[in-house]
Amino acid sequence: MNPDEIDKEIINIIKKDPEMPYSRIAELLQISEEEVKEKLEMLSDTRQKILIVDDELDTLIPLKRALEAEDYLVVEASSGMEAIEKTRSNHPDLILLDLMMPGMDGFEVCNVLKDDTLTGSIPIIMLTAKGEIDDKIEGIETGADDYVTKPFDLSELKARIKMILRRTGV
Repeated sequence: MNPDEIDKEIINIIKKDPEMPYSRIAELLQISEEEVKEKLEMLSDTRQKILIVDDELDTLIPLKRALEAEDYLVVEASSGMEAIEKTRSNHPDLILLDLMMPGMDGFEVCNVLKDDTLTGSIPIIMLTAKGEIDDKIEGIETGADDYVTKPFDLSELKARIKMILRRTGV
């Protein structure tokens, strides 16, 4: 069962029996009780959701804190494959994607996400130290909605995030 189907099943179960314990829902869906709790929290949270994909904690943690202070729900991933999985399971409103990661780089992640009908419309801001014009062009041609080089000004990044979310109607 894919993540969307699990979400729908949880909602159906709760509609039928709002008092059903998490343990019973987990048993019925053959998932962990912790996963049921996480999914219910995500489903009930109406904040705009941003996925930050970066393997460098020095970038990830301060950025996560700054965006949470702006009342965004922040999900994090530290690799390309994890980014794809979390995008499919968490349905973020926007993705901040680093280019240079071990294994699958940001260009590859962007290609996979933009080619998928479930994730193709999610806006992506590439956030990277690669500031050469060829890299910027490749990022935009790959499907990124914006390209910001590190080090970046936090106020400018927040403004770009707001602009893209406003433009996409999220």
